[in-house]
Amino acid sequence: MMFNKKLIASAVLAAATAFSLSAHADEVNKITGAGSSFAYPIISKWAAAYKKATGVEVNYQSVGSGAGIKQIIAKTVDFGASDDPMTVEDLEKNGLTQWPLIMGGEVIVANIPGNKQGELAISGPVLADIMMGKITKWNDPALQKLNPGKKLPDLAITVVHRSDASGTTAIFTNYLSKVSPEWKEKVGEGKTVTWLSKGNLGGKGNEGVASYTGRIKGAIGYVEYAYALQNKLPYMDMINSAGKRVAPTMANFAAAASHADWEHTPAFRVVLTDQPGDDSWPITGSTFAIVHKDPENPAQVKAVLDFFKWSMDHGQSEAKELHYIPIPESVEKLIEASWAKNIKLK
Repeated sequence: MMFNKKLIASAVLAAATAFSLSAHADEVNKITGAGSSFAYPIISKWAAAYKKATGVEVNYQSVGSGAGIKQIIAKTVDFGASDDPMTVEDLEKNGLTQWPLIMGGEVIVANIPGNKQGELAISGPVLADIMMGKITKWNDPALQKLNPGKKLPDLAITVVHRSDASGTTAIFTNYLSKVSPEWKEKVGEGKTVTWLSKGNLGGKGNEGVASYTGRIKGAIGYVEYAYALQNKLPYMDMINSAGKRVAPTMANFAAAASHADWEHTPAFRVVLTDQPGDDSWPITGSTFAIVHKDPENPAQVKAVLDFFKWSMDHGQSEAKELHYIPIPESVEKLIEASWAKNIKLK
């Protein structure tokens, strides 16, 4: 991805100016945030390391992207976090600004007796048919065709989805809308949708979906990759837009993320689902931090920016350990420039 060198240089200068002119945050010892459960594992890890390094506590609640947006609009937290970026119009209407803080992959997890990590594969159209209740058994011919030589059980499929307003759901349904015209017409995309499969179950947060899927034989669900690993849930390979079978790996998340054009996209509203390329993981997304542009308490927002600046500078290894894709250094400069341009800290 190419970036204008003059823009990067000016971004560095602007960011430095923002920090030199901003409100003093040294008296702040606690900041609060709420939203995305997709990003909770990494934000909580960053928070622990940041407190150890600076003494500042970051209290982040994994309540879902929809609730996070509501809380930052209501000014009950210092920052919100959402996997479904707000529109330029909604940001302006509410006096907010946003930027990407991490990228990662969603995976399809399935509780099938004897199923191991990456042993089975699924395509977007077949996944959409399962989520709409058109495919109800694991030994359906469409699944068998994708998995030749595998003995699939005569086992009912239970769809597990998010019950809360979820950016993870927004990414997932955005993907399904791209690969299935019927899904797009009948269900669509968003943080909440109407699930058509019979007997489906809703879990709160990525945590809830992982818990239900792990307990119910025949269950299928979608979670951020770290939750699949932490809960030892067997995930499925996927057929991507190039027709290639791909596994959920850092390299394949990065392949999808490489198509992000942060520089030219208003409000950083990049969508990374169903990206081209032989190696691209099809359900890749970003989490966005959200703050007020003209905060009532500038010191609190300055403390938020200090936390995320520290995370970008010092939290790369933690992100990779949890299989997230860190924000590239060139994009960090664009983010800092957006802070200088959009946020009043004096």
